[in-house]
Parts: sequence; structure tokens; C-alpha cells
Amino acid sequence: MPPHPETWLRVTPSGLFCEPGGFYIDPQRGVDRAVVTHGHSDHARPGHTHVLATAETLAVMRERMGEDRAGVTQQPLGYGQVLDINGVRLWLRPAGHVLGSAQVCLEWQGSRVVVSGDYKRRPDPTCAPFEPERCDVFVTEATFALPVFIHPPADHEIARLLRSVELFPERTHVIGCYALGKAQRLIALLRQAGWDAPIPLHGALMRICRLYEELGVPLGELVPATVQGKQKLAGAIVLAPPSAIADRWARRLDDPLPCLASGWMQVRQRAKQGGVELPMVISDHADWPELLATCAEVEAGEVWVTHGREEALIHALGLRGVRGRALHLVGLGEEEEDE
Repeated sequence: MPPHPETWLRVTPSGLFCEPGGFYIDPQRGVDRAVVTHGHSDHARPGHTHVLATAETLAVMRERMGEDRAGVTQQPLGYGQVLDINGVRLWLRPAGHVLGSAQVCLEWQGSRVVVSGDYKRRPDPTCAPFEPERCDVFVTEATFALPVFIHPPADHEIARLLRSVELFPERTHVIGCYALGKAQRLIALLRQAGWDAPIPLHGALMRICRLYEELGVPLGELVPATVQGKQKLAGAIVLAPPSAIADRWARRLDDPLPCLASGWMQVRQRAKQGGVELPMVISDHADWPELLATCAEVEAGEVWVTHGREEALIHALGLRGVRGRALHLVGLGEEEEDE
């Protein structure tokens, strides 16, 4: 009989540890061997000796934290390629979260676990779509694991933005968005909707956008957004970090219209508190129906929840005959706060 994953995959102060393989998945402190699901700072930490991830995630880590902090040795692994690490079979499947994001699939002595990392199920022109993998235990995030979170189609939110630009052509629409993943997805969605004008970017977003282009993701013409040329930004759509839309940088623009693209914009009080005039519900995480559908699709008899609203998800899964377990992994889910 295959060993239960609880006997070989355990939670430690550093993160989720695969004992027979001798490696951690998304460890929260420097370790000898780390498998990293994607480049967001709550999953990709500096200081590891050996790092295994997709080539795109390794490139993001080098860009964000520097070559010397992204792992002494870095081993790229393509989707579907299988490694044997001390008898543990390991392969990666796309997670659909950001460019290079991956689910970590593990199999040991006939027991299979899939660690999702962060993921979404919506189409995204800037990254490979999520691929479900059948398993015995599915380790999932639960960022938006409440029934209230049902995200609208992203193109619907882009259409709302373009209508606002038509209505207020004299104002500068400044969209707060995360530097890795969300900014590039917004640009690609705008291009798909026919917005072919140059898109001004806050300096904090430019490097990762250039990296995406180097990695084969076309984004069209991008230009620096500077307050010195603020008269030229009237009628433009400007992208900036979430923290910048309410600070002095945005206020120095001519009549800025603050927008914010996030799944949290479904909570109107958050938008109101942040002074957001145009909340855009565009998320890079699975919503409530998608979390439940994914757990059903992978056919796991047991689901472990790393972080987020685990109580509601575990309760809902229990009603479906699936055992749930909260891992309470510290540090995950903090990328949005870091931004």
C-alpha cells in the first residue's frame, strides 16, 4: 500500500519539506535545496543554495533579487520533464498564475501529491494555462476561498476601463497593478481590446515588462511615465504599482483618475478606502467556483490548504466527501502587501 503523503511531506518552520527528496517547496528562508513555483516574493525567497524552477521563474528571480541571491546553482526544468530525486519523481505543470508559474508534482512509492502554488483558471495571453494533474493529495492556495468571490470576465473589466477613457478624455487613468504578472496581463488585454497607443509605465514596472519581452511575450510600445511630461498623459492609460496611485507621484499628474486591478476590488470598501474611482476586478488567482472545480478535477481524496480562507474551503470540500487540512504556511500570500 502506498505511504500516505503525511509520512513524507511535512510542514517545517522553513516551509513544506519533502523528506525522501531532501528539498523544500517555496521555502520561506534560505535552504540547501528549493523548488520554487513562481517568482512572486512570498514564494521566491533569496539565499537558497540550489534552486529548481522553470527557466522563466529563474529569470524573474535573477531580475528581482540579483544573480548572487537567486541561488548559488540554478536548475531550469521544463513543463512535463521528469526528474528522479532520491527516488522521488518530480515534474512541473503550468499553473496559469504568471509567466513561468508551475505546479510541483511529486510521486513517491506510488503516492502522488500536486502542490499548486498560486494559480488561476482564466485565459491569460502572457503565460501558459493551468493544467490539472490527477493526484492523491492536492495542495492548494485559497486566496479567494469565500462564496462571495466570483470574478467577472477580464475583458468585461477592460471594456469598463475603455468606456471611462471615452467619457473622461481629459483625465489620466492610472491603474495600480502588481509589477510581476498583473501589469503584463493588463497590457496584453488592452492590446487584445484594440488599444494600440503607447502605454506609459511607472519606473517600478518597466524592468519586468522588458524581461517578459525578452522571454517572448510581446507587449507593444511602452514608454516611461514622467510627471515632467504630464500634459502628454491626458487621455492616456498609465500603469503603476498599487502604492503609487495614492501617493505624491500620481497626485502630481493632471487630474488623475485612480484605478486598481485586483480580485480584492470586489470588496467595495477596499476600493473606497484606497481612493479608487474605478475598481477593476481582475485577479491572477482562482475564485470560489474555480477552486471547487479544480479540487474536483484533480480527483484528490484529500486537499491541503497552504494559505488564504482555508476554513470555508475545507468545509465545502467536506460536504463533498473530500478531507481537508489547513497547513497554515507562514509568509505565503504576502506579495500583494509587499507591492
